[in-house]
Amino acid sequence: MLNNKLSKEELYYWENWQKQRDPQAGEYLVERYLPLVDFVVQRFMISLPRTVEKDDIRSLAYEGLLDAFDKFNIERDLMFETYASWRIKGAIIDGLRHSDWLPRSVREKVKKIEKAYAVLEQKNNYSVTDEEVSEYLGITKVELNKTVSEAALSTMTSIDETTYDEHNQVGKYNMVNDNSGSPERYLTEQMTKESLSKAIERLPEKEKITISLCYFEELKLTEIAEVLNVSVSRVSQLHSKAMLRLRASVLSIHENY
Repeated sequence: MLNNKLSKEELYYWENWQKQRDPQAGEYLVERYLPLVDFVVQRFMISLPRTVEKDDIRSLAYEGLLDAFDKFNIERDLMFETYASWRIKGAIIDGLRHSDWLPRSVREKVKKIEKAYAVLEQKNNYSVTDEEVSEYLGITKVELNKTVSEAALSTMTSIDETTYDEHNQVGKYNMVNDNSGSPERYLTEQMTKESLSKAIERLPEKEKITISLCYFEELKLTEIAEVLNVSVSRVSQLHSKAMLRLRASVLSIHENY
């Protein structure tokens, strides 16, 4: 059964591409979905350091789109835009990780900040302030915010992000051990969901709004900046801090389980 989310014209080109690798069909599909590359790239660039070139990110995104063309199954009832978006994002993140643009010193600082959130928020049972985290780590608030801003990529991938394999099967980047079907895994997953739900609820208001607008409303960071009446860099910082807090809540579960 063919995908009913595609128009007859799109199905015609998809079949010609997948069965015959028809160049004309390939050109049609690239032109049809290239705006998706630009959309994803724009979202990423806002959160990346200025040292990262937009052309490099676009090249990685284009590779992700081509990979999606090769692996998309037109017989499954799935929108190509949804599938391709995850492929494009994955290609960008993998490319950045392989280039190792984030210095080891920054990675170590991020781990310490994440650990600080885990310890302090578990102890106090509320979202701690920048001042409390800075004091705990023995650094200034300026140093804290600088590290959070530099480490935007490390917080880009959500804790439980939907992905697709070559068969278009839905999967997860789960932060729990893969003991499929075991009572221990089920219990850990339930505890993780409960902890994340509580962690989201107690996020500082602007961080909570940022997460909601970014992942539920799917607004661009520039649009979120307009809603909050802050700079784009500030939105990126709010997003990074929120993700560090949420990841810290998961870290606490696994250390105590």
